[in-house]
Amino acid sequence: MELNTTKTKEMILGPINKTELPRLTTPAGTIERVNTFKLLGVHIESSLSWLTHISNILKKVTRRLYFLKQLKRAGLPSSHLLYYCTSVIRPVLEYCVPV
Repeated sequence: MELNTTKTKEMILGPINKTELPRLTTPAGTIERVNTFKLLGVHIESSLSWLTHISNILKKVTRRLYFLKQLKRAGLPSSHLLYYCTSVIRPVLEYCVPV
C-alpha cells in the first residue's frame, strides 16, 4: 500500500519539542506536520486542548440559532420551532460529546 503524502498528515501529541524531531519522509515525499486536524468532524489539537473544536461547534450553532430566530419572526408555530431545534441544532451540540 502506498501513502498519499498530500492527504497524510503528521501530528505530535503532547508537550514535546517539535523542532528537534525529524520530519517523516516517504519515497513519494515529505509528510506535512500539523498542529490541528479534523478527523470525523472532531478537531484535534496537538496540545490536546478542545478550544478549536468548541469554537467551530459554536460557529455552527450560532448560524443555526440565527436561522431559528428568523423562523420565529416569520411566525412559525412552536411545534415547528421545537422540531427544528431537535433535528438541526441539537445533533451539532451532541456529536462526539462522550469524547
